[in-house]
Amino acid sequence: MKLLMLGGTEFVGRAVTEAALERDWKVTVFHRGHHAPPPGVRALTGDRTGGERGLAALADHAGDWDLVVDTWSGVPTAVRDAARLLADGAGHYTYVSSRSVYAYPAPAGLDEDGPLVGGASPDEEGDVPYDRAKRGGELAALDAFGDRALLARAGLIIGPGENIGRLPWWLTRIARGGPVIAPGPRTAQLQYVDARDLASWILDAAAAGLHGPYNTVNRPGHTTMGELLDACVRVTGSGAELRWTDPDTLLAAGVEPWSGLPVWLPEGELYDALHQGGHARAEAAGLRCRPVGETVADTWTWLRERGGTAPQRPDRPAVGLDPRLEEKLLAR
Repeated sequence: MKLLMLGGTEFVGRAVTEAALERDWKVTVFHRGHHAPPPGVRALTGDRTGGERGLAALADHAGDWDLVVDTWSGVPTAVRDAARLLADGAGHYTYVSSRSVYAYPAPAGLDEDGPLVGGASPDEEGDVPYDRAKRGGELAALDAFGDRALLARAGLIIGPGENIGRLPWWLTRIARGGPVIAPGPRTAQLQYVDARDLASWILDAAAAGLHGPYNTVNRPGHTTMGELLDACVRVTGSGAELRWTDPDTLLAAGVEPWSGLPVWLPEGELYDALHQGGHARAEAAGLRCRPVGETVADTWTWLRERGGTAPQRPDRPAVGLDPRLEEKLLAR
């Protein structure tokens, strides 16, 4: 297989690139040149926000690829322009989208036929909200490739290479040891996907010609908040003491769900949308998710290889609980 990876130097894009190289596929990475791509790829550089000039390197090779994978999260016009350019030469286009494209609130168990966010367009420019940007990207892929377009609607993505900071924050905090605020209940079900499992599924699904939307997340309850944090304690060897704290106490103290204590959400509409989504279609199409302990251990190994500091996407705010707020909560 000949793969064009639009991106391919960080997190999900890099996971796809490395998975394709492990299969001995011929991989081309088109990127802006900010980070080095994995060894063994053909690298093309350009700026997708620069119109035809920014895509010039792609135009010279537009018929070279069987499959295209695109992880773009910004303005949909970038997906539109790349997909149109590649539509006549490439065989299949996978757009890594998001479950944020569903109209809020998305009830527990919502599948791919659920109502979608309104107002999205492939032609939107400027400061486009994330949900409309991703839906606009989907529409752009569908407009150009039709039933040759696969929409991988991921939810929470963790694993080695994470540049958002959620699992790295927990690992770093727990590695420091001592008492650690842990958001209860321990049994709260989590839903996510390891970036490597997502990458493997994307390549299998694209090679098989699958098309249309798939919620690419594991089943709710694949793990729990307790199992995730226990794994962090175990792999870091810190002996940290998890202080399980009632959600009402955390909210009353001003702790921000999802960002202040990453991954965690109290019961309610947002929890249902992000940790209870429908998953059956992707599972039936072969999505398999490794145990949470493996994801945590491999992420810790990767983090230590980097000297303990994870990369941070410049377009996303840093996550994690303010140490002063944690001290107040621990003193109660």
